[in-house]
Amino acid sequence: MSYAYLFKYIIIGDTAVGKSCLLLQFTDKRFQPVHDLTIGVEFGARMITIDGKQIKLQIWDTAGQEAFRSITRSYYRGAAGALLVYDITRRETFNHLTTWLEDARQHSNSNMVIMLIGNKSDLETRREVKTEEGEAFAHEHGLIFMETSAKTADNVEEAFINTAREIYEKIQEGVFDINNEANGIKIGPQKSSTDPSLPSSGQGAGQGSGCC
Repeated sequence: MSYAYLFKYIIIGDTAVGKSCLLLQFTDKRFQPVHDLTIGVEFGARMITIDGKQIKLQIWDTAGQEAFRSITRSYYRGAAGALLVYDITRRETFNHLTTWLEDARQHSNSNMVIMLIGNKSDLETRREVKTEEGEAFAHEHGLIFMETSAKTADNVEEAFINTAREIYEKIQEGVFDINNEANGIKIGPQKSSTDPSLPSSGQGAGQGSGCC
């Protein structure tokens, strides 16, 4: 299937905040309650439509453990978008956002679009981080913000698609150099073709995705 653009994403944040579950819900529309921690990096892909154009998302889900931080850093450089995730029921995951954000901005291109996600909104009775706190952090650091639930799928589509829309708008404004693939954007084949060498639409996350 042809597509106008390919956008590369990276999902970052502390371990067990639900990064892999967000990816699985977006690519496969399912929730996996029993899971293993991600070791290194998992991968998923999906086609979406923005402004009438087909856009392929390539999404790299990274491990949250400190031991894998150096691996994660190597994926920042080629990403056009990042989903920075915390768990609304665990205050420490919110407290660590500044460190993750500093890491991302140090190792990525300056135009990378970052979406802040407060995940597990279905666990309202266990909430430790108020919505207003997430909004304030996002406003202070120039991020987009949404609360999501990988379990119920609430706002999951919107989080991934709104990030892509922001990237697309930056392309239209000339902010991104689309001829430099290091920015995490690739111009796709414009016409449908049966040529097996062309990229496929790709569907589904890596096997055994864990919510870390």
